[in-house]
Amino acid sequence: MQTLHFKNLSMVLAWDADAGSHVYLADADLVIRGNEIVHVGPAYAGPADQAIDGRGRMAMPGLINIHTHPSSEPGNRGLLEELGSEKLGQSSLYEYMPVFRLGIEFAPYANQVAISEMLKSGVTTVVDMSLPRPGWADVVAETGIRGVLGPMFRSASWKTNDGHSVEYSWDEPAARKSFQAALDVVDSAMKHPSGRLSAMLCPSQIDTCSPELLKDAQAEARRLDIPLQIHAAQSVVEFAEMTRRHGRTPIEWLDDLGLLDSRLIIGHGIFLNDHPALFWPQADDFERLRKSGAHVAHCPTVFVRRGIALNFLGRYLRAGINVGIGTDTFPHNMLDELRTACYVARLQAGNFKAASTQEVFDAATVNGAKILGRDDIGRLAPGCKADFSLVDLTHDYMRPCREPLRSLIYSAGDRAVRDVYVDGRQVVRDGQVLTIDVDRALAEVERGQQLNIATVSQRDYAGRDIDAMSPRVYPLAAGGTGV
Repeated sequence: MQTLHFKNLSMVLAWDADAGSHVYLADADLVIRGNEIVHVGPAYAGPADQAIDGRGRMAMPGLINIHTHPSSEPGNRGLLEELGSEKLGQSSLYEYMPVFRLGIEFAPYANQVAISEMLKSGVTTVVDMSLPRPGWADVVAETGIRGVLGPMFRSASWKTNDGHSVEYSWDEPAARKSFQAALDVVDSAMKHPSGRLSAMLCPSQIDTCSPELLKDAQAEARRLDIPLQIHAAQSVVEFAEMTRRHGRTPIEWLDDLGLLDSRLIIGHGIFLNDHPALFWPQADDFERLRKSGAHVAHCPTVFVRRGIALNFLGRYLRAGINVGIGTDTFPHNMLDELRTACYVARLQAGNFKAASTQEVFDAATVNGAKILGRDDIGRLAPGCKADFSLVDLTHDYMRPCREPLRSLIYSAGDRAVRDVYVDGRQVVRDGQVLTIDVDRALAEVERGQQLNIATVSQRDYAGRDIDAMSPRVYPLAAGGTGV
């Protein structure tokens, strides 16, 4: 095993086990042997195969993206940024997302595009929530990232036939086939020779899964000792549907089924009964969630695009609800997501203290690790996995650099992330991904998007073409060919 000595780093964001917190170490060394960190601190004097000059650099722990859909979302760039359904709670879930969907043959390339963006923004672990498909594990492993495959399955699909109501088409036999395919994906991930893959089970949405499917998924997750993640409390349509069916909020119904516990991750968890967009004072979802120990995957960008926001991040964290951060949608830039998380929480609360930089960085590191049941990622300490980034403290947007994390999150973003290592292997050098042919992947995603948008009128309930569904910011002038 090769020993790498990152010497004289200007700053290391190290883990202080006694304080239970990240701390800054100035003028420190970071040493890795194989895929493990063996030294964090000053003046390493042991043997090394290679010494790397760390002056002008900050080493920080790899970020954990706890909820994202990389097999499809890159294909929505330029389509969904300003779309929501005016008569379906401003969500894009029911009217637009079923129409704008990359063909499954383009999923590997979308995966690569999304993961390239994650790696360049310092993500070293990703929860990839996608539909099961052959070869998925190999595609993720080849990118070099630490991947948690989250195969999705459900009992019903949804659609709208009029733009103001949602219909569910139930097919439990098909759900059982999808569930088995998901279990096969889990098996392939857990046995993958890369050693960097693991898995969780992801019943797709609370309103599209039968109680029997959810209970069986929970039983299998417990048998396999892996987490369970489900989209819940993500739209006013879903809230209204669940209260119509059961007279119970989505959180209450999860609790009724016995799913609301410390092994569950709730994707989004926005529309609790006390959310300002709702009026359901009879429940106490927040307290129920707090007591349960369930986790929340917070993905602000995809919602704030449509005027929707969690109420509010600091409230959840300070009540003891463990929250991780996910990108969910494009761009898969985790540093942008952290900045958005801070700003949206402060705006929602009308209080600049509603989410601190420390809270969001913890959410993207140690909180995410806790969700995955791990204490060897999301922190820099001896014995942890060698998952980390080197940030250029001399970058124009990092200076003056009195406070490196603030400069990184609020000013420089991924422009200052120069080198990234996962499991001891360098996957980004000088801001360029080493493990993915990004140009080829982008070309394939572009081709897939063109094929998709050429036929949207066949899937849209109103028969609209792409220019009617997703108009350009400005009209294309006569004689223009477009892109």
